[in-house]
Amino acid sequence: MTDSFSSLLPMTFIGGGNMAQALITGWLKQGIPATHIHVVEPVDATRAHLEKHMGLQCHAQAGAALTHSQLVVWAIKPQVFKQVANSLTGMFAQALHLSVAAGVRSDSICRWLDSPCVVRAMPNTPALVGLGQTGLFATPPVSALQREQVQALMQAVGETIWVDDEALLDAVTALSGSGPAYVFFFIEAMAKAGISMGLSAAQAHQLAVGTFVGASELARSSHEKPEVLRERVTSKGGTTFAAITRMQDDKLDLAISKAMAAAQQRAIEMGHLFDQE
Repeated sequence: MTDSFSSLLPMTFIGGGNMAQALITGWLKQGIPATHIHVVEPVDATRAHLEKHMGLQCHAQAGAALTHSQLVVWAIKPQVFKQVANSLTGMFAQALHLSVAAGVRSDSICRWLDSPCVVRAMPNTPALVGLGQTGLFATPPVSALQREQVQALMQAVGETIWVDDEALLDAVTALSGSGPAYVFFFIEAMAKAGISMGLSAAQAHQLAVGTFVGASELARSSHEKPEVLRERVTSKGGTTFAAITRMQDDKLDLAISKAMAAAQQRAIEMGHLFDQE
């Protein structure tokens, strides 16, 4: 795999937090040498961890040694993106820029970095266990080969989709970006209900988490739609029927739709906010 990505090496991560570490772990497994990955990370403890456990070349701040980077991965908080990017304008002029910062628009990134080649990625936290879902958008100057390379890199930590309209990344954010929190919220609620019915906390947790894992894998592996799978276990007059009917009466599906719309709207607002800063 290294030969396929030689044109993207060496690469530099701006930020070495959880998402950066998830990506790096996946890429190392795909054969990219640790010696070709640099990380700019101001936190001493994080740098020490990356150097000791991953064998990476880490720096407290970006310097001349990194100017030959062919891929720069922006894995920093969106609130500080502009400040950091402005401080590095021109340093990576020839590089392809890959941003995993939520809500920061590509035109803003291009302007701040004075660089036209930007790919925005919206991964989610299951990337930490190699099961991420990532939405991707590329600016027009990004070549077909670069798109293929970025897609292969992101597939090292899960599955990917491309969108041609950058605004659709706000929908990706609302669905899969924020989605793990919805699942955790539902697991939490199910486990609490189980405890209230007399199960121990450990039993309720195991059953709630295991049910989501099993049902998700069944949905993934089946050729049938989720509604068909649901109907198959919902015998009229039975226990599942009673539960689903109550959820429908409480308009749970509408509540979920409203929640996702709120997440999408906030993503739009964040994009406007960061662009104005």
